[in-house]
Amino acid sequence: MTDYIVRDIKLAPGGRLKIDWVREHMPVLNEIRAEFEKELPFKGIRVAISIHLEAKTAYLAEVLKAGGADVSISGSNPLSTQDDVAAALAEAGINVFSWYNSTPEEYKEHLLQVLDTKPQIIIDDGGDLVNLLHTERKNLVVNVLGGCEETTTGVIRLRALEREGGLLFPMVAVNDAYCKYLFDNRYGTGESVWSGIMRTTNLIVAGKTVVVIGYGWCGKGVAMRAKGMGAKVIVCEIDPIKAIEAFMDGFQVMSAKEASVSGDIFITVTGCKDVLTKEHYQLMKNGAILSNAGHFDVEVNKPDLEKTAVSHRTVRKDIEEYAMTDGRKIYLLAEGRLVNLAAGDGHPAEIMDMSFALQALSARYILKNAAALDKKVYDVPKEIDSRVAEIKLRSLDINIDKLTQEQEDYLNSWLVE
Repeated sequence: MTDYIVRDIKLAPGGRLKIDWVREHMPVLNEIRAEFEKELPFKGIRVAISIHLEAKTAYLAEVLKAGGADVSISGSNPLSTQDDVAAALAEAGINVFSWYNSTPEEYKEHLLQVLDTKPQIIIDDGGDLVNLLHTERKNLVVNVLGGCEETTTGVIRLRALEREGGLLFPMVAVNDAYCKYLFDNRYGTGESVWSGIMRTTNLIVAGKTVVVIGYGWCGKGVAMRAKGMGAKVIVCEIDPIKAIEAFMDGFQVMSAKEASVSGDIFITVTGCKDVLTKEHYQLMKNGAILSNAGHFDVEVNKPDLEKTAVSHRTVRKDIEEYAMTDGRKIYLLAEGRLVNLAAGDGHPAEIMDMSFALQALSARYILKNAAALDKKVYDVPKEIDSRVAEIKLRSLDINIDKLTQEQEDYLNSWLVE
């Protein structure tokens, strides 16, 4: 019997239409689903998911269910759950515990309810499920074979836990797969961040000065899209190598404090906290727009913003206005949460098709190999990464060359002939 806590089960028909739409644009997952339906690799296995609960995530849950899994799911951000999608999943026989705009207490309770189903496989986004399994629900670790992590922030937390010798089960760093960071982090984030900003503000990007703080794969995508839309782009970095890369990619590079004076739109994408603080707000021009594309809402320091401002109001859906003592106004989008999900629909379906295919196949890898895996963070096996790319190419009707045996022998030999 399905267990669920959703805002309104009557919203299910609208959510089903959203899920059906993305399914039509996720050919990689569709091929994997057909395979899972035939083989039922997860038969009798309890799988817990905490990922932004919108249509693409919902379809991943349905693919795992088609493979025999008993799936329980919650969101990974209070503002990214879509209530109609959650309702549709509940109606489809998946245990759902999530609703839009949950309080911190409700959000945590939903995660705990997912864990109380005693999952054997974990699929996490940001590390909240893993964190609770290592603290408040440590008694449930006995059931856990292992899991997968979706995003940079979660992998950072996992590797820190592993270094301290505290990781209690194996985890696959899906975020670090080539098919994840080359496409999801760069093209997916680049497009969805700007989609969220533009639909929220209804302002033009061309001609504005955009400040991208963090030049990892996500930051590269955000900066590239801004440049393509006609913006002047400034990149801020702490890594000297990435800073040179940004410079050679054609962007201005400077400190965040220097950039504060001239930026029109600021986007933090670092995975760290206190990226923008009081010292930056005091220098910003009137009308500056702040947004975050990192997993947690700690990159734009909201307490500092509230203390610096003399008044605060909501001026448009997902836009808060902070008035400064000198009359300047600074705007914060989506409460400083992930702007592409809290104020948008997240990455395009074709991008998440590849990322969630990695999740599905990595989950099966954990299941098959759990007994031989140590309690550490693993890379996605190369054969999984390559298989996802091969299925994607087939779906695009693209053929590529293959090495002959003679060429393979040449590349694997130390002799030059």
